[in-house]
Amino acid sequence: MPHLFDPITFRDLTLTNRIAVSPMCQYSSTDGFANDWHFVHLATRAIGGAGLVFTEATAVTAEGRISPDDLGIWADVHVGAFGRIVRFVKGEGSAIGMQLAHAGRKGSTYAPFVGKGAVPETDGGWQPIGPTDVPFDSNYPIPRAMTLVDIAEAIDAFRRAAERALKAGFDVIEVHGAHGYLIHEFLSPLSNTRTDEYGGSFNNRIRFCLEVVEAVRTVWPDQSPLFVRLSATDWVEGGWDVDQTIELARRLSVMGVDLIDCSSGGMVPHATIPATPGYQVPFAERVKREAAIATGAVGLITTPEQANEIIANDQADLVVLAREMLRDPYFPLRAARELGQQIAWPAQYLRAAPPGTVAR
Repeated sequence: MPHLFDPITFRDLTLTNRIAVSPMCQYSSTDGFANDWHFVHLATRAIGGAGLVFTEATAVTAEGRISPDDLGIWADVHVGAFGRIVRFVKGEGSAIGMQLAHAGRKGSTYAPFVGKGAVPETDGGWQPIGPTDVPFDSNYPIPRAMTLVDIAEAIDAFRRAAERALKAGFDVIEVHGAHGYLIHEFLSPLSNTRTDEYGGSFNNRIRFCLEVVEAVRTVWPDQSPLFVRLSATDWVEGGWDVDQTIELARRLSVMGVDLIDCSSGGMVPHATIPATPGYQVPFAERVKREAAIATGAVGLITTPEQANEIIANDQADLVVLAREMLRDPYFPLRAARELGQQIAWPAQYLRAAPPGTVAR
């Protein structure tokens, strides 16, 4: 059986291990540009030995940001700022991915360590867009319901953002279709009450997601992997659920998606979520088996033993770590030591490595 430190190949890209750094919003950008904070945040996780390092949710349009402080790739001028990050991460032996995102109706809100709810225009806010004009919560901005023209423009924005990510040198693209943001808003009947071809039936509700992925895949090279993050369930009766996720995953696989990053929730503000260790792993396992596609497992994966068991038990192909990577950027190096696996260390850190460790 595979283990946490076995390599894995997606198309022409081979990851050195099964540990990925999850996209984690840093709320530290000005006008969408990557800066020193993003460099240190991502570079440190590469030094720590992760097989794949993702940027935070990176907005494909200015109005697609969650907050005014979000990272962006909506303009050609954003490309150059990623160069130093990409070169360093790859130089440490990690692959680097960009998560392309559009916040939809959850846009124009404060960074969580700044405030809550809607950011007024006087503070750099804007009117977000969504499938309808219903806000996420009472203190969130009221979105403008998207027209068919708006939908077409959003799809094209994802395509152009993928072209920029390619120009910046990224190895992997992940399309963000989870956590109550724009693509998820179209998927879920809780937020999508449209009566046109993008609302109502399952086939209509998944149309926007499929068209985004199709647009991205047309410009993203055949040899390069494409992932999609989905919320497997809304945790609310009558919402998006695991069965629908599995069927969507089957269709995405046919379209050239290589992995489903299985998260959950984010659609409604007061869902009851049983957040216990590994609580989302069963979603990754079901999607992997029933949709016959590789999956990533996320959510309260905090120990090397737990992460290794997920891979060894064939419940997922990658473990995608977030908070544990904030607590310990060198989790992969520690995990290898605790699991008795030899992996290469940065030459500068060899004095602290187990005996016999080689330099990268």
